[in-house]
Amino acid sequence: MGSSSPLTRRNRAPPSSVSSVYLIFLCFFLYFLNFSNAQSSPVFACDVAANPSLAAYGFCNTVLKIEYRVADLVARLTLQEKIGFLVSKANGVTRLGIPTYEWWSEALHGVSYIGPGTHFSSQVPGATSFPQVILTAASFNVSLFQAIGKVVSTEARAMYNVGLAGLTYWSPNVNIFRDPRWGRGQETPGEDPLLASKYASGYVKGLQETDGGDSNRLKVAACCKHYTAYDVDNWKGVERYSFNAVVTQQDMDDTYQPPFKSCVVDGNVASVMCSYNQVNGKPTCADPDLLSGVIRGEWKLNGYIVSDCDSVDVLYKNQHYTKTPAEAAAISILAGLDLNCGSFLGQHTEEAVKSGLVNEAAIDKAISNNFLTLMRLGFFDGNPKNQIYGGLGPTDVCTSANQELAADAARQGIVLLKNTGCLPLSPKSIKTLAVIGPNANVTKTMIGNYEGTPCKYTTPLQGLAGTVSTTYLPGCSNVACAVADVAGATKLAATADVSVLVIGADQSIEAESRDRVDLHLPGQQQELVIQVAKAAKGPVLLVIMSGGGFDITFAKNDPKIAGILWVGYPGEAGGIAIADIIFGRYNPSGKLPMTWYPQSYVEKVPMTIMNMRPDKASGYPGRTYRFYTGETVYAFGDGLSYTKFSHTLVKAPSLVSLGLEENHVCRSSECQSLDAIGPHCENAVSGGGSAFEVHIKVRNGGDREGIHTVFLFTTPPAIHGSPRKHLVGFEKIRLGKREEAVVRFKVEICKDLSVVDEIGKRKIGLGKHLLHVGDLKHSLSIRI
Repeated sequence: MGSSSPLTRRNRAPPSSVSSVYLIFLCFFLYFLNFSNAQSSPVFACDVAANPSLAAYGFCNTVLKIEYRVADLVARLTLQEKIGFLVSKANGVTRLGIPTYEWWSEALHGVSYIGPGTHFSSQVPGATSFPQVILTAASFNVSLFQAIGKVVSTEARAMYNVGLAGLTYWSPNVNIFRDPRWGRGQETPGEDPLLASKYASGYVKGLQETDGGDSNRLKVAACCKHYTAYDVDNWKGVERYSFNAVVTQQDMDDTYQPPFKSCVVDGNVASVMCSYNQVNGKPTCADPDLLSGVIRGEWKLNGYIVSDCDSVDVLYKNQHYTKTPAEAAAISILAGLDLNCGSFLGQHTEEAVKSGLVNEAAIDKAISNNFLTLMRLGFFDGNPKNQIYGGLGPTDVCTSANQELAADAARQGIVLLKNTGCLPLSPKSIKTLAVIGPNANVTKTMIGNYEGTPCKYTTPLQGLAGTVSTTYLPGCSNVACAVADVAGATKLAATADVSVLVIGADQSIEAESRDRVDLHLPGQQQELVIQVAKAAKGPVLLVIMSGGGFDITFAKNDPKIAGILWVGYPGEAGGIAIADIIFGRYNPSGKLPMTWYPQSYVEKVPMTIMNMRPDKASGYPGRTYRFYTGETVYAFGDGLSYTKFSHTLVKAPSLVSLGLEENHVCRSSECQSLDAIGPHCENAVSGGGSAFEVHIKVRNGGDREGIHTVFLFTTPPAIHGSPRKHLVGFEKIRLGKREEAVVRFKVEICKDLSVVDEIGKRKIGLGKHLLHVGDLKHSLSIRI
């Protein structure tokens, strides 16, 4: 507030000026009363009840098809009015009964206050805060992904109905977690394209699908971001605003694109957000091949394409891709961009039109995609309280059921990485539990970034103290841990039956615009752990709260450290979930959705190399479990249970024959692979069809009920730089003690057993394929 403001001058009144103080109080009271009243109603167009003349407009006629309504609306707008709908704070048109609408809201793992479209008030003080995405992904539970999305969209609609939220949410983040240093890896579903794809479509369906089942109607509109090959924020001075991701067509189609394709094709997502970076020299928001060609052309997006915030400004000012702002506006719109997060298109598009760089028809096309989305949301259908979700309100936010789902999501995601037999703890045998570490009693750290205000918090300390008597010491003042209270921590551990160290990271270590430079635990954390382990009277448990992995080889190999749990950023109920697993009320079932590398990996691999495949000539080891050839600390899919599961093969073919047409070139010459499309894909399995089934008998050999993720991997023939192995499918199964059941996988030959070649085409390798589930391996030969 400036020093010359009237309010500041009033605050300088002497104490005796009672009347002035009273007036200030009255002004504040009236302001907040008016603000509260202003927020009591949702923003919507076509309020025919308040203005009957609006009924004459075709775009307000709910009987007409949406496409006709959109065309009617666009035809009524002036050029300046049209341009006002190209930006995230879309200008209203009073004469047509259209209010200003704010497009930018976020719902990465719960309704968020990031973005101006959503905020909290005394009416709705918080929303359910689920675990950060990387931990939810560790559950490998597709039905959970969708269930979380459904709760988030219900709470969003409830908040919209009282004027606190929008209808368009720029979530989820489905980028591949390619490098462990990336600060935003926490927001993603991990490093595997199949897992990321299933998360993407599942969460999108949960957010968008209406109870009525009409695929053309939206509960809220989701947005998959950041398209594409985006995973460098700020590493050793290399920033996302100027980074040029050099990506082969093979890696693009094999790794970076599948989650986005799944969003659009399987999830029917309403929006895709283009990223800041360039891909092979072109800004993604100005690349017609990526936008109009792939998203809207090949994948048939039913919705709008939005820029990351100020991306168009960035490609002009930071990347110097165009000489003028008008050229930047024109090139982006012509590439297929429909909406600009920010104000750039609002400022420069009219000049682009007047200069002949872009015509009005291109603007009509862009805003039509935006209006189409708002129509599908019911924004132009009059008062939403008379529509399908009109009955939702504050009592539908932070319900006990929603909060229990948040706790259960954390339980399902937490990964047990090490257990020497100490876990689960028996509360009856513990008189004193020492809880130590900078993340032991945190609140906001647990919910990661793109967060909202949670319903409430249960910290790790609170969760543990709810079961047994605890003593607590932070050990460090924060996660940076410049100085560790080793003396205090070792003294505490020396007298406790069990010591639990809760350590790791927070947003000061890994975040948007903040990539890590190493994989060490921050500051003096490692020394704190080592010394506590040495001094502890009883077993030591390590609980790591983070988005990315660390090189904790020292702890993995320390016999005094009896157990290691990775808990991600576990959300508002993190403390409940951690305690439930440590004390055995829940049997852990989470699996790592990303590789944990040793520090030596990042010392020799620059973050800026986008190649997934190893290069023997240069010594480059490759990336992710699919291609990485080096040592790991923990591998993708690692995760222990308190019981023991075994696998037995029940059914799988040993031979698949592909029937070729008479004139096929591979009938007369040696071929290593075939195109993964064509009649031979439909007439395979010795003439029996395009797919086969793999049946795996899973047995719980222990005396405790457990939930198990069954992974089906395949190792294809060594052609076209194929992966060392890749995930074909995964299924969750719950088994009681000594119980067994059969898990069935349907394997589509040309889809699931194919690889992407050097020019981006899918090929089915001829020869030996190895299917594996855990230690179980089965050879399958594909021939013509």
